Amino acid sequence: MGTAEDQLRNLRVTCDQISEVVKRGYRLVITHGNGPQVGDLSLQQELAKGMVPPQPLDILGAMTQGQIGYMIQQSLGNALRGRGLDVPVVTVLTQVIVDPKDPAFEDPTKPIGPFYDEEEAKKASEERGFFIKEIKEFGDKRFRRVVPSPEPQEVVERDAIRKLLELGFIVISVGGGGIPVIVEDGRLKGIEAVIDKDLASEILAESIGADVLMFLTDVDAARLNYGKANEVKLGRVSAAEMERYYQEGHFPPGSMGPKVLAGIRFVKRTGGKAIITSLDKAIDALEGRSGTSIFR
Repeated sequence: MGTAEDQLRNLRVTCDQISEVVKRGYRLVITHGNGPQVGDLSLQQELAKGMVPPQPLDILGAMTQGQIGYMIQQSLGNALRGRGLDVPVVTVLTQVIVDPKDPAFEDPTKPIGPFYDEEEAKKASEERGFFIKEIKEFGDKRFRRVVPSPEPQEVVERDAIRKLLELGFIVISVGGGGIPVIVEDGRLKGIEAVIDKDLASEILAESIGADVLMFLTDVDAARLNYGKANEVKLGRVSAAEMERYYQEGHFPPGSMGPKVLAGIRFVKRTGGKAIITSLDKAIDALEGRSGTSIFR
């Protein structure tokens, strides 16, 4: 994760690019991940559990939403003012409803927090009720806590986000996939889970009537046979064609897979456009000169 200074330094570069998108007249909702931050916070909870009570995963998600949202909000605001743009930026603490009967709750797969040796893993399982799985390639400390990653159903604050957009705000939301909540007797209740940020972003984009769903990552486009001699960069691709590539296994679940799946869903459900590209190619991709564009 790095220090706070490291994160702010990286965000300054990111937000300078985003501010150029705003300058071109686009209205934005910004979503983000929280993997390193929530992992480190989980580790802090473990190390300090003898001194302060550990907090549940939904609370950790809320804490990192606030942390990263603050950093983006401040950095982007500064970048916008540096370009002479008076556009307000606000962070919305976002809850996302999941189904308590989602099969993911019976088969947790998302690793979080520190690695354990066998004795530590057994203790964490018995004393704290953690699901633990073995990760063979990490020597003695080869066990890790895993949590469910259920499908997002609905963004609770979607109407507030839509209203803020109408009022001219840039909105930062669905951080880390959103805080997972279930509906129990008509009331919202947090639950131990991690929602995929790309799938949650698609649900939000769909619900607020977005025209474009853009994923900014560390490569300029999605590729078939990634890293192989016969690698192929994808440009403009139909949702049906992209779905076939997805089913053929070209996009691993731990990297490009969720972005491709979310893009396919968005295009098929809304008729809009989904884009996958790198931060430095964002403008070019929006104007059709770079990146992977998925269309109906």
